[in-house]
Amino acid sequence: MFDAMDVGILSFVIAAIAVEWQLSPTEMGWIGSMNSIGMAIGAFGFGLLADRIGRKTVFMMTLILFSLASGLSALTTTLTVFLILRFFVGAGLGGELPVASTLVSESVSAKERGRVVVLLESFWAAGWLVAALIAYFIIPEYGWRIALVLTALPAFYAIYLRRSLPDSPKFKQEGKPKESIGSKMKLIWTKEYARRTTMLWIVWFTVVFSYYGMFLWLPSVMVMKGFDMIHSFKYVLIMTLAQLPGYFTAAWLIERAGRKFVLSTYLIGTAVSALLFGNAEGLTMLLVFGAFLSFFNLGAWGALYAYSPEQYPTAVRATGSGTAAAVGRIGGIFGPLLVGWLLTAGHGFGLIFGIFCGSIIIGVLAVIFLGTETKQMELE
Repeated sequence: MFDAMDVGILSFVIAAIAVEWQLSPTEMGWIGSMNSIGMAIGAFGFGLLADRIGRKTVFMMTLILFSLASGLSALTTTLTVFLILRFFVGAGLGGELPVASTLVSESVSAKERGRVVVLLESFWAAGWLVAALIAYFIIPEYGWRIALVLTALPAFYAIYLRRSLPDSPKFKQEGKPKESIGSKMKLIWTKEYARRTTMLWIVWFTVVFSYYGMFLWLPSVMVMKGFDMIHSFKYVLIMTLAQLPGYFTAAWLIERAGRKFVLSTYLIGTAVSALLFGNAEGLTMLLVFGAFLSFFNLGAWGALYAYSPEQYPTAVRATGSGTAAAVGRIGGIFGPLLVGWLLTAGHGFGLIFGIFCGSIIIGVLAVIFLGTETKQMELE
């Protein structure tokens, strides 16, 4: 929830500081991309670290890092310093997400593991809702800096986690790892896991590329479509509400229909919704297709986080998931930049969202043809 609050707030802050600092679309794109550069490095580095020192410790480290860096970014007066701090925010966010899903997947029985991990990820929707509410009520009245100060508060949650959160039972059982970083990377590319790794890297890249390209720009898209900032924030809040049923239906289906079916079906729904949203003009159509985009895309995210840790044994589970997420974050670097470049060049949203639609279809094909079903399988 705190992760999503941070990413969500950024999408609204971009729209606000673009006006205050008179940013070009390309500069706006760099804010989202710098976040993703940090996420790529954080997902890879903290994923490796979680397999070495434990899930719980790394989970707390990443929470404190992104909370404090986000709060400090409220004090900036230049784009350069803001970008540097967003890099550190991204590093914390990128590390926390795969480590959290690994910790939970290792702490739950096989028959309910997928459902519980998707429910864990459903709090991403709650975080986006909190961000949208803060943006709607705080930013127009008190400014974007106060909104960012609020994102520093989750750091205090680490105190509670340190006292109350148990570490992964499977990690404790495994004992201190003997493998080096190099051998862990080699293991995920051995014959047994190479197909799974290839599939995950393709899916993560295409999903993150399209998600950050579309959702970090969502409030700005509404402003560029002619709505004022307050109404744009309200409309994005309405679209965001659709994320919750997206997660809950995916959680219900994932133990019944399986990971591959849920992931591919929800990604196809995302691709179609992206195409329709990019070409929508009237407010009603924008809201309807924006809601479908939120519904399907976030349901797919939940399934992806449930699916990723199940591909690997305990010794490299966080490494495998973290590396796949890191490859995804590379896509997250290019997504927001692409939107900025294409808008600067005079292209419309129809073409931009059409590119994201095509990207997601590639991810669907990877799941269908390379994916292995892991429904209710015991973790290795």
